[in-house]
Amino acid sequence: MRVSKPLFLCLLAAAWCADAPTAGAEAVRVDARPIALNAEDAGQTTVGRLDFRGGLALSSPDPRFGGFSALGVSADGRRMVALTDRGARFSARLAYDERGHLAGLRNTDMGAMSGLDGAPLEGTFSTDAEAMSAGVEGEIIVAFERRHRLRRYLPGRATPEPLAAPAELDGAPSNGGIEALTLLSDGRLLALTEAFGSSRALVGWVSDAGGWSVLTYATLAGFHPTGAATLGDGDVVVLERAFSQLGTDAARLVRLDGDAIVPGARLSGVEIAVLGAPLSVDNFEGVAARPGDGGEDLIYIISDDNFRARQRTLLMMLALGRR
Repeated sequence: MRVSKPLFLCLLAAAWCADAPTAGAEAVRVDARPIALNAEDAGQTTVGRLDFRGGLALSSPDPRFGGFSALGVSADGRRMVALTDRGARFSARLAYDERGHLAGLRNTDMGAMSGLDGAPLEGTFSTDAEAMSAGVEGEIIVAFERRHRLRRYLPGRATPEPLAAPAELDGAPSNGGIEALTLLSDGRLLALTEAFGSSRALVGWVSDAGGWSVLTYATLAGFHPTGAATLGDGDVVVLERAFSQLGTDAARLVRLDGDAIVPGARLSGVEIAVLGAPLSVDNFEGVAARPGDGGEDLIYIISDDNFRARQRTLLMMLALGRR
């Protein structure tokens, strides 16, 4: 049974953005340049079933900035947290214009994520954070790749605790583990892998009090899940990307029926939108959602620039109306 706009989920979203898993956070300069949905047609404000509510191209002289693979936004929309695949956390206050569209960032800072020993994470096989979610006790749960594992960062504590991962995760490719993780409206977790399984049916899991149960996620050729967020009615939006070294990036957003997320299910989402050229697009990997004042769901997506000069860090806000 689904819960409409669960209060506990909104409260947790605000809490875990306020208690992000870092040590030694310090202010960092970030330039935020407004972008259009379509650089060739500034009048385009919709894509698929989504309304564009503002976008930013972000840059910073700080070498730690970039590589964002996971995103969280507080329930009131005032704060964001993003994790990088080099073990850093970035946080900022979100600014909006008079229309309520995303317009800038304030109070930006970065810090290092800690390991079980309390020391900052180091090394490629330890720092690759790819997904995060709120937990039922107000913690942040982070999924790491390469050395696959889950960690719980409790409120107010920089040092995490281990969380039992699905047993089958040990068999996932080094760079194909959990990329999408979200707290469902009934307190369970949904985890989806990027490249574990067949080309059209990737392995995922849903949790319960007894542990993890396997399910599969149906994909469209070329697209792989990179993030997930729970919507106000209990459904889930999954962010997928088609990434090419040649620069022909595309992103796809699909909606999963929350009631269909059960052990053994073959999940198949309904497409909401596809972002590709000439739209503003890059290697989108992180997604977050929160309720809007008008009853819509506000969806935020962030791109991973892989710390490469030819790629960009893009942050967008999009609105999905009621069905």
